[in-house]
Amino acid sequence: MTKRALVTGITGQDGSHLAELLLDKGYEVLGMVRRTSTVNWERIGHLQDRITFVHGDLLDQVSILTILQEYQPAEVYNLAAQSFVPTSWQQPVLTGEFTAIGVTRMLDAIRITNPEIRFYQASSSEMFGKVVETPQRESTPFYPRSPYGVAKVYGHWITVNYRESYGLHATSGILFNHEGPRRGIEFLPRKVSNAVAKIKLGLADELRLGNLDAKRDWGYAGDYVEAMWMMLQQDEPDDYVVATGETHSVREFCELAFDRVGLDWEKYVVIDERFFRPAEVDLLVGDAGKAREVLGWKPQTTFDGLVNLMVDADLALLEGRLKGIA
Repeated sequence: MTKRALVTGITGQDGSHLAELLLDKGYEVLGMVRRTSTVNWERIGHLQDRITFVHGDLLDQVSILTILQEYQPAEVYNLAAQSFVPTSWQQPVLTGEFTAIGVTRMLDAIRITNPEIRFYQASSSEMFGKVVETPQRESTPFYPRSPYGVAKVYGHWITVNYRESYGLHATSGILFNHEGPRRGIEFLPRKVSNAVAKIKLGLADELRLGNLDAKRDWGYAGDYVEAMWMMLQQDEPDDYVVATGETHSVREFCELAFDRVGLDWEKYVVIDERFFRPAEVDLLVGDAGKAREVLGWKPQTTFDGLVNLMVDADLALLEGRLKGIA
């Protein structure tokens, strides 16, 4: 029988990569989208004819219940969230509604309709925040440093709670920073790659950033969604860190990105205090040993390869637009 999977947040970076993976594996894919006047099909447009889109909202449990009862998916991947960290300070309550309480609504809907549904929760390395040990692993205590991080901790623990209380096959993937050409332009790596392309093409003359010393464990989103799928194929639910095990600074990212187009990053990057966080997360680096040993997962894309991929994609995108204008 063809497996059916429901993906929330399907129009985002991870959702589009996961949809491709599931379709390639023969799944019937349901994509949950909010009923708004416009839907952003930019990342998922090439798959529109192969996905069944259903209207639902993590703020509305009735809509979730209706979807689960009508379509009876075997797997649910909960990727939807208010996921931009700076916005979580501006809209902390809304972030909590989507990113924290929304997880509870989905889990409870699964408990009510069909406890056999396998559930994946997109947890985040931002839960570690002000880290208490390096590298961070599944047993590392959480110390979130943003409303987004706090909301993700709630989503993580409510997933554990429903797993232990109701016997659900509910798993959390604690994914470290994962990027790519489909990342939103407001996120730092894409902001950098896009600016580099614009500067190279004469469309901009500077890039304004905050803390260049912040260090992250950056991987490629296309690699990470495979780990999500692998988690739900296990006999027993559990939690897994997904990471490269390497850490690189924002400064390193900039240096590589500008170098890709033959430019000196120091001539174009401007420090702007507006982009500093109220509470900074200085260093994140994950230990994905458990994912490697249990799932057989490991990243395929190097840090250099990721940066080059993003810069090349933004150059091609902007050059295509310029040709279209001409």
